[in-house]
Amino acid sequence: MQSPLKARALWPAALLCLLGISGCSQEQDAPSEQSEAAAAPAPMAYVSNQNGNVTVVDLTTFEAVSEISLEERGPRGIGVTGDGKMLVVANRESGDLAVIDRLGGQIIRNVPIGKNPEFVRVRGSRAFVSFEPAAVGGPPPEPGSEEAKALAKQREDDDEEPAKIAVVDLNEGKVIREITGGMETEGIEFSADGSKILVTNEADENVTVHDIESGELVKTISTVEHGNRPRGIKMSPDGQMYVASIEYGNHLVVLDNEFNFVREVATGNVPYGLTFNRDGSRLYVALARGEAIQVFDTKTWEEVGQVETGKRCWHFTFTPDDRHILVACGRSDEVVVIDANEMKVVKRISDKKLPWGIVAYPRSVGSLDAPWQ
Repeated sequence: MQSPLKARALWPAALLCLLGISGCSQEQDAPSEQSEAAAAPAPMAYVSNQNGNVTVVDLTTFEAVSEISLEERGPRGIGVTGDGKMLVVANRESGDLAVIDRLGGQIIRNVPIGKNPEFVRVRGSRAFVSFEPAAVGGPPPEPGSEEAKALAKQREDDDEEPAKIAVVDLNEGKVIREITGGMETEGIEFSADGSKILVTNEADENVTVHDIESGELVKTISTVEHGNRPRGIKMSPDGQMYVASIEYGNHLVVLDNEFNFVREVATGNVPYGLTFNRDGSRLYVALARGEAIQVFDTKTWEEVGQVETGKRCWHFTFTPDDRHILVACGRSDEVVVIDANEMKVVKRISDKKLPWGIVAYPRSVGSLDAPWQ
């Protein structure tokens, strides 16, 4: 028979407390902060590789820990839902949107979109996916070149379709409507009140604003005097301005909250993806041919820093704690990790297959995402 002392040692601490017996410890049953941290899932980044699949990166170690197979269908645009349950990826080769169980890594469904889907933004339970029925293979011709003129004439003669934005209900798993953009629609952003969508139209040299529910064109902002091929577009966290990058102009175009032109800002070589930091005091711009991230003070629009990256770096994301930036660099087949405070490269995650886009969960600020949307 066990002694009373030995038996008492086996009693739950809560029962000892209830009986007023020594050995009671309220803290024994309360999980420590350390154990809670250990139980919490690590923050992750998800990288779409245009010539491969989706790479999963652990943001505590900056190691690639797994891969989500899309059967190498040409994944490009990528997004994540606010609750973290779903990843969505635009597949160029199969013309669809893959809806993926983020934690399990399995494809839930494929939603047909149309020819050449590219850019993805997620807002609530909807994904907005640009696709280009009139797209041609390979990189676009240089603006003003004979090839560019011939392509424009061919499109006019053939009365080719402009690009569109498919609005996908992620719960129903289907396209519920389409918004007609311009020729070669690229970047997508939402207005502060969520009622409008802004799109950059590369071949039309403009930014168009549309009513999200009706698709009606609200406003057209020409960017041709600032250069060719508008690409990225971002709203400031306070909703008071929008900034678009002009790829073959080496400029940013700044608009106010009513979509009026405010100013242009000179950048390095071939700006593409861009994002404000969390408080809106800085704007970060990926220079595709400048091979750098360039940083501007959004009060003065003076450059405050640059850090070298890699080749053809289009999209990037901050980590959820804002301490690092991960950049998808396509032509150097790597993800570059930058210390955001010291603005220096701390790691290169190599051997990728033409990285295109990147997002983080928990959702963070980046060229393809915003945690408040």
